[in-house]
Amino acid sequence: MAEQIPLYPVRSAAAAASCKRAAYFSAAGPGPGAERSSRYQLEDESAHLDEMPLMMSEEGFENDESDYHKLPRARILRRKRGLEWFVCGGWKFLCTSCCDWLINICQRKKELKARTVWLGYPEKCEEKHPRNSIKNQKYNVFTFIPGVLYEQFKFFLNLYFLVVSCSQFVPALKIGYLYTYWAPLGFVLAVTIMREAIDEFRRFQRDKEVNSQLYSKLTVRGKVQVKSSDIQVGDLIIVEKNQRIPSDMVFLRTSEKAGSCFIRTDQLDGETDWKLKVAVSCTQRLPALGDLFSINAYVYAQKPQLDIHSFEGTFTREDSDPPIHESLSIENTLWASTVVASGTIIGVVIYTGKETRSVMNTSNPKSKVGLLDLELNQLTKALFLALVALSVVMVTLQGFSGPWYRSLFRFLLLFSYIIPISLRVNLDMGKAAYGWMIMRDENIPGTVVRTSTIPEELGRLVYLLTDKTGTLTRNEMVFKRLHLGTVSYGTDTMDEIQNQLMNSYSQTQSQTSGNNASSTPPRKAQSSAPKVRKSVSSRVHEAVKAVALCHNVTPVYEARGAAGETEFAEADQDFSDDNRTYQASSPDEVALVQWTESVGLTLVNRDLTSMQLRTPSGQILTYCILQTFPFTSESKRMGVIVRDESTAEITFYMKGADVAMSTVVQYNDWLEEECGNMAREGLRTLVVAKRALTDEQYQDFENRYNQAKLSIHDRTLKVAAVVESLEREMELLCLTGVEDQLQTDVRPTLEMLRNAGLKIWMLTGDKLETATCIAKSSHLVSRMQDTHVFRPVTSRGEAHLELNAFRRKHDCALVISGDSLEVCLKYYEHEFVELACQCPAVVCCRCTPTQKAHIVRLLQQHTGRRTCAIGDGGNDVSMIQAADCGIGIEGKEGRQASLAADFSVSQFKHIGRLLVVHGRSSYKRSAALSQFVMHRGLIISTMQAVFSSVFYFASVPLYQGFLMVGYATVYTMFPVFSLVLDQDVKPEMAMLYPELYKDLTKGRSLSCKTFLVWVLISIYQGGILMFGALVLFESEFVHVVAISFTALVLTELLMVALTVRTWHWLMAVAELLSLGCYVASLAFLNQYFDVPFIMTVTFVWKVSAITVVSCLPLYVLKYLKRKLSPPSYSKLSS
Repeated sequence: MAEQIPLYPVRSAAAAASCKRAAYFSAAGPGPGAERSSRYQLEDESAHLDEMPLMMSEEGFENDESDYHKLPRARILRRKRGLEWFVCGGWKFLCTSCCDWLINICQRKKELKARTVWLGYPEKCEEKHPRNSIKNQKYNVFTFIPGVLYEQFKFFLNLYFLVVSCSQFVPALKIGYLYTYWAPLGFVLAVTIMREAIDEFRRFQRDKEVNSQLYSKLTVRGKVQVKSSDIQVGDLIIVEKNQRIPSDMVFLRTSEKAGSCFIRTDQLDGETDWKLKVAVSCTQRLPALGDLFSINAYVYAQKPQLDIHSFEGTFTREDSDPPIHESLSIENTLWASTVVASGTIIGVVIYTGKETRSVMNTSNPKSKVGLLDLELNQLTKALFLALVALSVVMVTLQGFSGPWYRSLFRFLLLFSYIIPISLRVNLDMGKAAYGWMIMRDENIPGTVVRTSTIPEELGRLVYLLTDKTGTLTRNEMVFKRLHLGTVSYGTDTMDEIQNQLMNSYSQTQSQTSGNNASSTPPRKAQSSAPKVRKSVSSRVHEAVKAVALCHNVTPVYEARGAAGETEFAEADQDFSDDNRTYQASSPDEVALVQWTESVGLTLVNRDLTSMQLRTPSGQILTYCILQTFPFTSESKRMGVIVRDESTAEITFYMKGADVAMSTVVQYNDWLEEECGNMAREGLRTLVVAKRALTDEQYQDFENRYNQAKLSIHDRTLKVAAVVESLEREMELLCLTGVEDQLQTDVRPTLEMLRNAGLKIWMLTGDKLETATCIAKSSHLVSRMQDTHVFRPVTSRGEAHLELNAFRRKHDCALVISGDSLEVCLKYYEHEFVELACQCPAVVCCRCTPTQKAHIVRLLQQHTGRRTCAIGDGGNDVSMIQAADCGIGIEGKEGRQASLAADFSVSQFKHIGRLLVVHGRSSYKRSAALSQFVMHRGLIISTMQAVFSSVFYFASVPLYQGFLMVGYATVYTMFPVFSLVLDQDVKPEMAMLYPELYKDLTKGRSLSCKTFLVWVLISIYQGGILMFGALVLFESEFVHVVAISFTALVLTELLMVALTVRTWHWLMAVAELLSLGCYVASLAFLNQYFDVPFIMTVTFVWKVSAITVVSCLPLYVLKYLKRKLSPPSYSKLSS
């Protein structure tokens, strides 16, 4: 591989150093030095690889070496020393290190250790373990108010309002009534605190409900009821069927005779299939429950860790002679948050609380802030600088006479309307309105807005990260195709298989030899005529039998009555076909067994040592299970060795992915081609093969296999090597194709989102082959697109080579496993993310919940773009909480994801409308609303500046008392707020042209350019209104106030009409209502206005003239712009 991929020049210094080292050791001659030489050579090779730059583009070949993306080790060689290092950023490094050290000292994070747990004796635990309580709350009683206030005042906008409001308590700075400042701020804070309090109380109730669940704990005195939160490490806990497992346990006993049980893990790994768990054989064999206390036994468990798919431990019973040692693996564990699906189980608790796998894979929720809020925060800072600059100019023009600093503060307060206090109120109310509209939309029923502060985020998304199982797919498998090489059977020809199977078994039954042995070739027909048909018939028979035997499926029969009080009382069971359900760790296997039942060969019973099949004629065939080799992501295949009880013949059956099976089956010319054909149809393919074994061959294999299983070192490799000795020259029986049913309208929804400019990543815990199949069938990866499957890598060198290979691919989707991803991110985080972001689609399989959240955070850090995570299971909660916008789907996997999400939908297809219609309109409306509110503040501040300039730079307010409060509320609030009803295009048009969504990601609706345009409009209008009033006022100052204020209110109402793109009847009502309120209030504003003057014609024409001059040019400009450079949406609406 290294020869095939040309790597880039290594640093000459490193090469020279390696030559010197090699020369030194070669001079040392043979002996230990020579051994060291070879070892150093190996180390040097990896060192060279580490120093090799990972090129990010072809142009890099022409660049200097300094332009290469160097690796950390290469950088270390050039590290600055001494004072130069300290000045060039070393001080920052030292400060950070000191802070981290202090935080670690304060938090005193306990180091996780392996543990010895004695059965039923928690008091014997040497270490103190955490409480088994679940806590999802953000705050406690003492931190709630400080925490909420901090979240509010960490934004400059709110902090500024607080400072301005507090300044009014100082008599020298007071320029208005207290309520004009404190009422809006108090309203915002009260609403926020109430909302947070309700959310926190709901979280508290949910936690209390889970922590208060009662479980039976086994003690020396018998069973006692104990709360989930009071369970300790070492307790023996009894969990009934359909009950949640409260903590991580080792499985000791079950009421099922087979010594195994099924658990549902949908809230842990997102997979809806049931998992088979096996009890520790030593404790399962004990006659009674109480005997667990009569034995002296303990479990040694590894330290708590994140990986939910592995576990290493041992079970030791000391009081037997000799002591019994059993190795424990993942199949002996019961993780917290899973649910018992069959029987009653007993386990010993090994991890509790925050040390359980489910809690370790869950991240703490963060308070989400929308990008629009952050942008407004930056604009507010710019306005504040303008405010300070304007105040300083005013004081400078005054000549710094008298106590100038007091004048400066008064000017700061006079112009404080530049940053409107009503901005937060209007935006929060607008967000609530958008949430209400989303929930009332009949086209997306069942949609719930759980976080009302970020609806605009739905309109700014670039990366969409989705789960697979239950989100894109229904997790319902349907058998579609059986291929025998020369003949293929589809859904419409299954009755032929049924007939051939019936004929085959009826012939077999009539012959004295009993079952047709799997090792014997098909019998010759009596005459030559039906020879071909007979051959196909026997091949069908063999293929169906292999599919019916080679699996890990268990038939489950529901109990008719509940188990009695007696220990492990078995309930009566109904063994009829109607009452039977199949359970397995993979839905593919269930689909295969259900298909064999539909064609006549039914799996009726299975335990750990045998299984029974029923033929079409009703005969029961019993097979003894000698060995089972489960599916692993490394082997990509599973196998079973069975003995036919009637003929004593031993057969090794195996099925797996085509890449794994093509090397172990006999030569054929059709397998690869047919696998490709099925994959293009979106089917999940499995190759089925068999090999007949003699008794001698099996005995030899069993001895070697048992020996390999007992070895301490490299157990996995040795076991795999022994199994591989059987996997040679196997007879290829058939190729099966199974389809995973997609959710309704997944394909058009993904197509729409892709056209809207979103990059879609699929993060799943499922197998690589399955994930690739679904990516193609759902059109996440288009049919014409290439896919690059990232080879498994375990070291930096392998990752380096594979990334270079991937870099040479252009416009292809990436498929990578979680393990390889971990290695790439460890050594080449920046390079990998940069490459992956260029892909049209990315599929990450075998992802843990923590990895999903990590990928979301990486995209946020490296791209700075907004991310959205979609999931439906408990394993998606971390990803949903980490994303800027989390969407949960209520599905088969429960409501955990939808409760943790910001938005909850009932179907995946609703996401299209949620983003393209509601997300788009929410963002555009909020952008228009916020800029208009700022314009409303800027225009009155401009008028104040003109007024002060004319009157010798006096720090006197232009409008006092109620005029200022009325201007921001009853006179202009309703028309301005009615902008939340505005829309540029109809929802149907937005759905038809999702490309309109692309423009939003550039943030053009609220940018520095649009902001400056509104600033210029405000300065122009404020100047015209004030100068016009000053030019036209008669003799008294009161006329200036009356004329300018009336013109100001009318200008604002006309500007709303100018901004509106689609009129709604409520907008017209708001305009008329506000105008009516102003006209009606003129009669009561005697202290501000001269009422007789207002009634004159002079007042009317002067106000009209000023208003026309301030608004008409803007109407003309808007008309010309629409004609000469129309926006994209106007082309559609016209």
